[in-house]
Amino acid sequence: MHDAAGHVPVLSAEALHYLNIDPAGTYVDCTAGGGGHSELIAERLTTGRLIALDRDPEAVERVRQRLAPYPAAQAICRNYAELAGALAELGIKTVEGILVDAGLSSCQLDDARRGFSLQAEGPLDMRMDATRGVSAAAWLREQTRESLMQTLRAYGDVRPARRIAETVIARAHAGRLNTTGELRQAVCDALPFVHGEPDEVRTVFQAIRIAVNDELNALRTGLTQMIDALAPGGRLAVISFHSGEDRIVKQAFRSASRVQRELFPDGRVAQTHPPRLRVLTPRPVSPSETERRANPRAHSARLRAAERLPEEGGPQ
Repeated sequence: MHDAAGHVPVLSAEALHYLNIDPAGTYVDCTAGGGGHSELIAERLTTGRLIALDRDPEAVERVRQRLAPYPAAQAICRNYAELAGALAELGIKTVEGILVDAGLSSCQLDDARRGFSLQAEGPLDMRMDATRGVSAAAWLREQTRESLMQTLRAYGDVRPARRIAETVIARAHAGRLNTTGELRQAVCDALPFVHGEPDEVRTVFQAIRIAVNDELNALRTGLTQMIDALAPGGRLAVISFHSGEDRIVKQAFRSASRVQRELFPDGRVAQTHPPRLRVLTPRPVSPSETERRANPRAHSARLRAAERLPEEGGPQ
């Protein structure tokens, strides 16, 4: 199964395995992208329903066309950090399964106009929803050397962050950083001792993209709403490509799978809440060697899954 741009959706067999699709269930693909995962879910439904979300209006239009043969599927433009509101508007109280394929889609990466590509020249935009927020170029003009340095370290694990931040910010403030090529060149110029294009080009692009789209905060907010939306026995599967994303998913699953205690100011236990999730993947699931060879973009993918437990005293 290939997506709209000819790419294979990552970890699709594993995601479907953990979602354990009920043909009569309601499912949400929170990151529809090219529609590959969405179609795999939709074709397994009979009387069920699929809601395909994406914050990118262009992706939503693509997915609507792809899902046209499936009357039980609909695509809507919404950030998964707004999942609760989206489901309420649709009259959906709980769902049987939710899938998240975090980060950048292949369609976005391959479109030079969007400003994500390291190779293709384009405007330095990087917004997943180009109708909201500010472009990466505008965002960089608002940063200081120190703030960009923190972003590069936190979101890209960039070691020579100070050297790169100095060069990038100087050029941004001078109005000389408006295209992807200019950002790539700024990183290279900051590291003149590196032969060829440094690995930091990729991690700098990644860090700026994550910051411009506030991706990690959206994931934290979204995961809380996703867990709330699951029916007892419902499954949540999350595919991540960045260590920061995977860490957030791991922590959310771990917290929701443990007893939670509310304390009085003096430290006494005021109330306890039973676990809400059962973690299905003690360790993240990685792509097979076959998938990594066939699709290099799958190399860093990690999947974690969990199942919603029945409410205490509720139906089993």
